[in-house]
Amino acid sequence: MLIDLFPKTRENSRQIKSKAGEKDSPVSVVCKKCGAQLSAAKYGKNLYVCPTCGAHGRLLARTRIRQIADRDSFHELFGSLQTADPLNFEGYAEKIAALREKTGMNDAVVTGTCRIGGMKTCIGVMDSHFMMASMGSVVGEKLTRLFEYATEHALPVILFTCSGGARMQEGMFSLLQMAKVSGAAARHSEAGGLYITVLTDPTTGGVTASFAMLGDIILAEPGATVGFAGRRVIEGTIGEKLPDEFQSAEFVLEHGFCDAIVPRSRMKQTLADLLSVHGCKAKRGE
Repeated sequence: MLIDLFPKTRENSRQIKSKAGEKDSPVSVVCKKCGAQLSAAKYGKNLYVCPTCGAHGRLLARTRIRQIADRDSFHELFGSLQTADPLNFEGYAEKIAALREKTGMNDAVVTGTCRIGGMKTCIGVMDSHFMMASMGSVVGEKLTRLFEYATEHALPVILFTCSGGARMQEGMFSLLQMAKVSGAAARHSEAGGLYITVLTDPTTGGVTASFAMLGDIILAEPGATVGFAGRRVIEGTIGEKLPDEFQSAEFVLEHGFCDAIVPRSRMKQTLADLLSVHGCKAKRGE
């Protein structure tokens, strides 16, 4: 029998605050796609999208929440959960501690409730800056609890996914999160809940193979890498060269695995429109 790594303790929601990982930006940045040198301030005002080539940069989870949630509407849930390092994997505890100090996060996903266009929803945002958003027991537990909270309170769920895959330092504890989160998502769906996923760069591995592709509506950011195994692994297995656009959001859309590609500048309004179409009502306050 698996030990209970996360006792069900009651915790208060808390207002989003600036974290240690969100320090002042450098004066300039270089686009990783086209090489253009950009003013950091203008890059931030442009939602971290390159104005030259349109490449969408990777975001801190809290930066994305500020872009999507109505002002002062986000309340974090389950933020105190921390990994118990179930395998006592060498160096893992120290790596986690260093990343907590650097990013201000306890693990690779931020979960809570917010309003988008006045409509209340549960939201989860995975963050590639924390161990490439690898899926460990904390990520799985927070997302499971988020779906359970949404089911209990009859709220939709919006997940912004990204991940390099399962977290190897947690072994089987990591892999079982695929089934656990998927089961919670299924129960939410059976209760009539709306589930929207937004695939961001990169969404790969076990996250793609489970809850990322279970949304009632699946959106993606332009240019996001979406796949399961890596390109070289697949080419080595099938003995063929894959198309250059393979595992891009555009390739995924073309082959029917997502519903739309939405640029960051239109993402909040698109989500608000989808919530409204599915019967969510805008309200003021809680």
